[in-house]
Amino acid sequence: MGDDTVATDMIDAASMLLEALDPAQTEIAKQPFPSDDERQLWFYTPTDHGGLPLAAMSPTQHRLVHKLVATGLSRAGYVTAAAIMGLENILDHLEHWRVDFGRERGRDPGLYFVTVFGEPDHRGAWAWRFGGHHISLHYLIIDGEVAAMTPNFFGADPADSPLLGPHLHRPLAAAEDLGRELFRDLADGQRAKALISAVAPVDLVSANRPSVNEGDRPLPIGDLWRGRFEGDLGRLVANMQSGAEEKLGIGTDHLDRLSFTRHPKGIGTAELNDGQLATLRALIGSYLDRLPDGLADQQMALVEREFEKISFAWAGGDERYQAHYYRIQGERLFIEYDNTQRDANHIHAVWRDLANDFGGDVLAQHYAESEHG
Repeated sequence: MGDDTVATDMIDAASMLLEALDPAQTEIAKQPFPSDDERQLWFYTPTDHGGLPLAAMSPTQHRLVHKLVATGLSRAGYVTAAAIMGLENILDHLEHWRVDFGRERGRDPGLYFVTVFGEPDHRGAWAWRFGGHHISLHYLIIDGEVAAMTPNFFGADPADSPLLGPHLHRPLAAAEDLGRELFRDLADGQRAKALISAVAPVDLVSANRPSVNEGDRPLPIGDLWRGRFEGDLGRLVANMQSGAEEKLGIGTDHLDRLSFTRHPKGIGTAELNDGQLATLRALIGSYLDRLPDGLADQQMALVEREFEKISFAWAGGDERYQAHYYRIQGERLFIEYDNTQRDANHIHAVWRDLANDFGGDVLAQHYAESEHG
């Protein structure tokens, strides 16, 4: 279970937000708990994530949503999330203000959605979700403690963009640079074990599935949205998929090598030296440190318990702007990173818990031990 101080902050922030909504907004933003079919439906594309969008709220309500989001993140995590949301304007400019996805504006910083499941309280179970393009956050609170906090997804498109002066705007620099540093630091024999495919996948192998299962492969881009694209837009998305696959040169053999298996692929921690292990820990930390300190420390303690069973796998090239992918997997820990689209300047980076995404295991235990059972 998680930090009860963080849970209290979440309860207070969620309650303040709900109190500030009018009845019509509340009907959209609040769902019964557990509502698992909806609660475990998640996205990282610029689609309807479910819930009330910022575009349908007042400035005061915007602030309360951001206050809730900040309770689930460290200061650096919140700054990174805010920077990712701001990329929507940069991306619109990069695409010459043309992308619409069949709506008034395709790249829209107002299309980030919040949902509260159940009653925010110190007793019983409730949850909240926040998501939009390249952000997807999920928290379960049981009896005043944070019981689950995955899937946790951050993305960045463009992954780097120019600022005035010699600097680049890179919200997910650590996830990219530390992964590449670890792979490039491997000796030849180690690399042979870590490299599971010469070609990286178009997108995450686990995609936005509610759970990760044996044999999973990347889903087509069109399947990562709420609803199906039809007509010209459907053909455009299909062409995007085929064009990306052709550019990468990915084939069935590569997908076989990249598919998810319960037995981790790649090189195990027992085969890494001290410097490589330190880089791996720092890389894992760049994901877990999205959380408030107390929760991040608790999650890292769980990682350390299974550290000898963790493996690191890589696919693709090892130079900047070469399509690449990596995976860090243990019994529970599952981190997946992909940077292939937009000439390898478009990052997807997710942290999942193979045993407790959405709090499946701990929620079942809660019901078994409570009067709800």
